[in-house]
Parts: sequence; C-alpha cells; structure tokens
Amino acid sequence: MNDAPRQTSANSPSLLPTLGLFSTVMLVVGGVIGSGIFRKPGVMASQLGSPEILMLVWVLAGVITLFGALTNAEIASMIPETGGQYVYFERMYGPFFAFLYGWAVFAVIQTGSIAAVTYVFAEYSTQFVTLPEASASVATWSFHLPFIGDVTPFKEIGTKGLAATLIILLTAVNYIGVKFGGIVQNIFTIAKVTAMILLMWGAFFLPTGGTVANLTTPSSTIQLSGLALFAGIAAALQGAFWAYDGWNKITYIAGEVKQPQRTIPFGLLWGMLIVTVIYVLMNVAYAYVLPIDEMTKSKLVAADVAERIVSGGGRWIAVAVMISTFGAANAIILASARVYFHMARVNVFPNVLGRVHPRFHTPAASLVVQGIWSVLLLLSGTFDTLTDTLIFVSWIFYAAGAYGIFILRRKMPDAPRTYKVPGYPIVPWVFVVFSVIYLGFTVYNDVLVYRAAVAAGEPAMINSVFGVALVLVGTPIYFFYRKKTELGSD
Repeated sequence: MNDAPRQTSANSPSLLPTLGLFSTVMLVVGGVIGSGIFRKPGVMASQLGSPEILMLVWVLAGVITLFGALTNAEIASMIPETGGQYVYFERMYGPFFAFLYGWAVFAVIQTGSIAAVTYVFAEYSTQFVTLPEASASVATWSFHLPFIGDVTPFKEIGTKGLAATLIILLTAVNYIGVKFGGIVQNIFTIAKVTAMILLMWGAFFLPTGGTVANLTTPSSTIQLSGLALFAGIAAALQGAFWAYDGWNKITYIAGEVKQPQRTIPFGLLWGMLIVTVIYVLMNVAYAYVLPIDEMTKSKLVAADVAERIVSGGGRWIAVAVMISTFGAANAIILASARVYFHMARVNVFPNVLGRVHPRFHTPAASLVVQGIWSVLLLLSGTFDTLTDTLIFVSWIFYAAGAYGIFILRRKMPDAPRTYKVPGYPIVPWVFVVFSVIYLGFTVYNDVLVYRAAVAAGEPAMINSVFGVALVLVGTPIYFFYRKKTELGSD
C-alpha cells in the first residue's frame, strides 16, 4: 500500500502555525477539564465508600496520566506533525495499526467524547429550560446487538437534541478557522477555571462550608476489602480517567503550533500539572463539605456542594459546568478532525477529508463528517455508556503509544529529541503495566454489571465489547483502501 502523502503545489491551501504556548496550555487544560470533575465524583464515592481512597484514586489517576503525557511529549517533540498519535503509530507499528487508531478516533474515542461532553452541557441546561421528551413507550424502545447489549436511541431525546445543536454550532466555529477556535478556547478555559476556584474558596472559607472530619470518616454502608476493593478502585479509575482524558489532543494539531518541538512538550507538562492540582483540590472541597454517604447519593456533587455553601448555588454551578463543557467540546472538535485530515492525505480515508478550505485554511470536510457521526453517537446510549466505551478503547491505544517509545528509541536512535521523558525507562513502563492491569479489571467489571442488569430484566450493554467492536469495523475499511491504492498504482 502506498502511504506516501499527496503532493501539493505551492499555491495549494495549507494549515497555518498560529498557536503559541499559552493557547497550547489552554487547549490541554480546556480539552481535559470538561464534565467528569462535576459529574463523576458521586458515582466514584459509591464505588469506594471512603473519602481517603477517593482522594487516592484521583491522585493516582493524575500521576499515571501525567506519566503518559510525559512519555507522549518525547514522541511529539520528535514528530511534530499534524495527525498526532496516528503519525506516531505509523512510525511505531506500521500503517494497519495506525489506521485502526485513526478509525477508533473517528468511530468512538473523539466523536464519543464530543457526544458525551455536549450531553452534559444539555443535562445542566435543564436547570434553566425544560427540554421536550418522547413518550414513555418511545423513550424505552430498544434494539439488541448480539454479544454487545441493548441500545435505547430515544431515551432523553430532548437532551440529545440540544447536545446535537451544540455540536453543529461548534463545528461551524472551527470550520471558520483554528485561530478563531483557539480564541474561543482561551476565553472558556479561563472562565471555567475561575468558576472552579470560586467553588473551592467557598467550600474552605465560607462559614457554611464543611468539616475536616468528613475527610476521614468512611461510609457506614459501603465497606470493601480484597478483590472487591480492587474492582471498586478499577471502576472508580474509569470515572477519574474520563475526567483526565483529552491530554493528547494537542498533538493532533502540531502542524498549527508555533515551534512545536518546544511548545507541545511544555504545553502537555504545564497543562496536566494544572489539571491535576485543580482536580485534587476540587475533590478535597467536595469531601470537606459533603460526608461520603451523602456523596454516594449525589449525581451532581458540584451542584450539591454549591447549594450547601450558598442558597441558589446549584444554578450557579450549572452555569460553570455549561461553560466548562462548552470549552471542552470546542477543544475536542478543533483537534480531532486533524487526524482524519492526515489519514486522507496518506490515502487511507476518502480524498475529500484531506482537503483544506481555500479561504479558512481548515480541514473543513473532516470537521463536517466528524460532526455528523458525533450526533449519531448521541443516540447510542447514555452519558455513562459513552464515557465507559471510549475510555476503554482510549487506554488500549494509550498503552500501545507508551510502549512505542521503546520501539522508537531502537528504530530512530539518532533522531533529534529536544525533550526526553524524565525517569526513562521507569516512567513509561509504569504507565504500560498499569494500563494493562486497568484494562483487565475494566472488562471484569463490565461483565459483572451486565450480568446484574440482565438478571434484573433491565437493558444493558457490555461497554468495553461495544468499543472494541466499533474499532474492528475499521479492518475491512483499511483493506478496501489498500486494495484500491494497489489497483491505482498498477
């Protein structure tokens, strides 16, 4: 298969390097801080039953994610090309594995992220408007996918409709230009970080805050030990990793970053340090105000904490979450379309996706197709279905990417490395081994949850299997384009 990029003339439109270090850091922070920190802690508390273990999970997830980002930063400094991890996997494992990654980004990872983040935006909007919903008979209708589970496309259709509208709006914003999209990202990232700082300040310093005793008092009903504790930690990590997810998106737009060999590694490092500190402090604030047993019953912990601190605070935090998810969705949409753009440029996706808009200098066709599929994914299930599916698939490729640093050091020993991962080889090995263990426990938990739901007569889906199935659909597509290219070269 000929994977050489298409040649373009000097007069052909191209992507422009317009993003500096500040915008890069803002893209990392904005792309990571979305809905997870506001929506997942209550579920995680119910999975653990201990505020201390809950804090440990958030710290552990932050450290492991930082190890992955540090490892990825060395690769990004070596290969500062638009397309991000697709290009890295091509150098590490060859075109087939790279294609599967690019297909996974399109089929579930990034489009699923767009759907999930905009889903939460729409959920919180119900604090201010009433969204139309389908009748009970229509909302509960489902169809069964063999070996995967049940899909309920019309459940919460009003929420999904508003989320779809937001996807269309932000796709249009980024269609106009990456610089405009970057400006939108900076504004909303600063706004949501400010809102989170105000919430933490209120929790610790207002007289209506909490007590230190809440930080060490375990649940009176949830007490885990042995294998159940490890399974609970793995389940909680799935929520934490969703909250931390998005750190690698900046590598997708390396071709539009000024001085990418320097800017991308520093953007990843500073961006993830900022996110980790904010997340840990936010969870300390949650646990400081709400006892763990109250957290386990809370779907939206941030709103409950804000309401406890200040009357009407729940609506205020709803605005903060909408700001946060708006900015996160913009960051994902901006970055992800560049992967399909690159794949089209190397002849493994339809040619049209590799075209640059002649006026706006953006991958316009890739943005449009990404938006359409994201809207369709909204119909596949609930927020938790989307996030659990995409996180499982993401971590398969995160593990492969981190292991790839050992391959690149062997295959490209003399390549210039303006940045090297600190603690090599321990840091990447820790990340790889942890990822494999985490994936194993995730499958174990998925099967347990599915069996319990089926026994109760409820619709259910094995999210990890659903994600892998979507990825494997890409296999015949790859060989179709490979055959097409071979016939074209004869």
